Amino acid sequence: MKFESIVWDVHPVSGMTRADRSYLGRSYRAALLAPIAHRAPALSALTTALAEEAAYELARFDADLGHELAPYAAILLRSEAASSSRIEGITAGARAVMEAEVTGAGRGNAAEVFANTLAMRRALSLGGPLDETAILSMHEALLSAQAPEIAGRWRTDQVWVGSGSIPHTADFVPPIAGRVGGYMADLVDFIRRDDLPVIVMAAIVHAQFETIHPFPDGNGRVGRALMHALLRAKGLVTNASVPVSAGLLVARAAYIDALGDYRDGDPGPIVAAVARACVSAVGHGRSLVARTRDVRARWANELGQVRSNSAVHRLADGLIGQPAVTVHQARQILGTQVNVHRHIDVLVEHGILTPHQDYRTRNMTWRAQDVLDALDEYSAEVGRRQR
Repeated sequence: MKFESIVWDVHPVSGMTRADRSYLGRSYRAALLAPIAHRAPALSALTTALAEEAAYELARFDADLGHELAPYAAILLRSEAASSSRIEGITAGARAVMEAEVTGAGRGNAAEVFANTLAMRRALSLGGPLDETAILSMHEALLSAQAPEIAGRWRTDQVWVGSGSIPHTADFVPPIAGRVGGYMADLVDFIRRDDLPVIVMAAIVHAQFETIHPFPDGNGRVGRALMHALLRAKGLVTNASVPVSAGLLVARAAYIDALGDYRDGDPGPIVAAVARACVSAVGHGRSLVARTRDVRARWANELGQVRSNSAVHRLADGLIGQPAVTVHQARQILGTQVNVHRHIDVLVEHGILTPHQDYRTRNMTWRAQDVLDALDEYSAEVGRRQR
């Protein structure tokens, strides 16, 4: 990778140390990127085989889930958003995240994880081309609540990766802001190609995006959502988002190192890291689906004599993907505007839902604690594998 010398000519601000001020007027090195739109990545036979295996496993999982998509797609998406957030050090329990969603009154990490869920939904629901507008839309969904002043806009200032308050001592300094638009146009041209394996494309798109670092904040989360958008746009998956970030989280150090290798000119490690994460993600996804299937089977037994085709069972199905609801959300699940309290009451009576009143909004919500527990147990299992 090449670099250009840039003079650090910012104005002094409060909080700057004397050491930081000593760098004012001195130059730092910002990355200069080579175009990738027409580049053919050099990969070993082993890495190529890993990518092919990952594509096969993703497609098979997607096909297996296709006939029973509705109950599980939402919970898989939530787990992906939570794992992607966790890579950035943003963690929150399933109950807090769901309450942030249903009440709109979440704060701190729970609100950020929910925002990442919105970004993932935006990434998977794109109807048009996967271009700059689509990527800006994902960023807007992620940060519109926490940082509306930067949401959905390319950065206009220098950013850097690593500890420290100045670019001179950073681990990596991405390109200057004035080059972001051109580099993103080149990345979108690469995305339009159809001559490369999809897993290879996903890994390189992600790595190039992280190297450009086009936003002041949220690059990691949007970059991982971008991988899912590409997997969907290229037709490798059509039904659900497997928790690829859980696979990356388990091998986080290797993933970070692989991004560094990519910046140094070797795409092999990041392709291998993403391929392994995809294979691992299928295992994680099957585990999470199995946990929630067990929950639904227990509920069926607990509901006993309630007709299997009744609204109560349909509401219980919806709780797998939406394990905390208000009356409004219960109506959405059932597709009706009539009184749903009688169905909720049956689920409360059988211990499937637990009522809760939010003291800030005074809204009544109901929690499916069995599903929330399954999500937290799954998250803890991923955390143990990471350690």
